[in-house]
Amino acid sequence: MELVRITTPLLEWYDKNARVLAWRDDPSPYRVWLSEIMLQQTRVEAAKPYYDRFLETLPTIQALAEADEDVLLKLWEGLGYYNRVRNMQKAAKIVMEEYGGILPKEYDKLLALPGIGVYSAGAISSIAYNEPVPAVDGNVLRVISRIKASYDNISSPAVMKAMGKEIQEILPKRVGAFNQALMELGAMICLPNGQPKCEQCPVNKICQAYEKGIQNELPVKEKKQQRKKENKTVLLMMCKEKVAVRKRGEKGLLAKMWEYPWLEEKLSMTQCRKLLCEQGACIENMKSAGAAKHIFTHIEWNMTGYLIQVEKSWGDFVWMDWEQVVEQCAIPSAFSSYHEALKEYFKTS
Repeated sequence: MELVRITTPLLEWYDKNARVLAWRDDPSPYRVWLSEIMLQQTRVEAAKPYYDRFLETLPTIQALAEADEDVLLKLWEGLGYYNRVRNMQKAAKIVMEEYGGILPKEYDKLLALPGIGVYSAGAISSIAYNEPVPAVDGNVLRVISRIKASYDNISSPAVMKAMGKEIQEILPKRVGAFNQALMELGAMICLPNGQPKCEQCPVNKICQAYEKGIQNELPVKEKKQQRKKENKTVLLMMCKEKVAVRKRGEKGLLAKMWEYPWLEEKLSMTQCRKLLCEQGACIENMKSAGAAKHIFTHIEWNMTGYLIQVEKSWGDFVWMDWEQVVEQCAIPSAFSSYHEALKEYFKTS
């Protein structure tokens, strides 16, 4: 089949059915860039309030370049994958120094900036500047695989590159709209995990997978590696209105983020109390804060938490007013259950 046959029906469908999104209403380069970085590993609905808050605080590339890192991380709190926003700031500083604060339109120049990969460069260049380059994300790979009834492994860089080249050859004049239409089709109709809405698809008469009844078999991709599981005991230690927190190191997982202290094992309440007392804690009261789980890309944390009231501050922690923690500290979403437990505690105490 000729892939070019999808362009007209796809654009007609997109014009009538595209979701109303803030970054589509104003597809300026900075806004498109921010949205594309936020939408990596984040659902559209979850990203919306973050996008609005981020732009309200840092409305320009210059503001992003000059922002204090703690402010930056607080704005990103809950989205995870914090290197995304750190790389945005690194890129913003380069854009200020080398491009006068204006994000370049050229694909190659965008690709050279920190945190901007093949897909993001294509998306920014085509959507913000209508440059004739493809934007191939997971949604697009799935759509094209099904339309072509291709069993090629979409995890393969060679396959991704080949699909990008095929799309490049059929790009219409409305490049940005077409790239977004492909992504929108994958997000709304050509869904993953055996749930495509083929009857609603504007290109179902062209789709070879639909014709052959094999849409649920595609796309083909590598199986994910099994995650490493780790046990943690989270210590929610309070002294009057203060809470014990600490800042993680410069490198590694959740680098430079604030967190509640934790131990690298699962301890019972008795074991935990004994260990803390041996280390100098004067415990007034202690109760369970429950179990929680958080999944990173390759690691799964299984956590046990305890609410612990102590007579006085101790240890190498930062004892901070609870309001200050809420307003200023970016706490990773891994600790969200326990952050909420502390909120409830201070609300009722």
